[in-house]
Amino acid sequence: MKKETHPENYRFVVFKDMSNGYEFLSRSCAETKETTKWEDGNEYPLIKLEISYKSHPFYTGKLQLVDTAGSIDKFKNRYQRHINKPEAKAEEKADAKAEDKAAE
Repeated sequence: MKKETHPENYRFVVFKDMSNGYEFLSRSCAETKETTKWEDGNEYPLIKLEISYKSHPFYTGKLQLVDTAGSIDKFKNRYQRHINKPEAKAEEKADAKAEDKAAE
């Protein structure tokens, strides 16, 4: 390896797929405060991943829905508010027209 091409903290790190528990050892300079023991008995920094090739639908051939942050529910709530807005506005306009007619 050429000198001075990698940062000083370029070291072995364990990456863990949190959706299925798969772990692999690679080199990285990503910062982390957590550590874990690897199969060789040594302790390495741990970086948690939401998805890896072991759980990604493209590589597995299966559609696995991993919703760790509730993003689907958040989308449904936003979409429902968007759908209900025109109805609420139409009701407000109808009420305003009724009030105008009653005032005449």
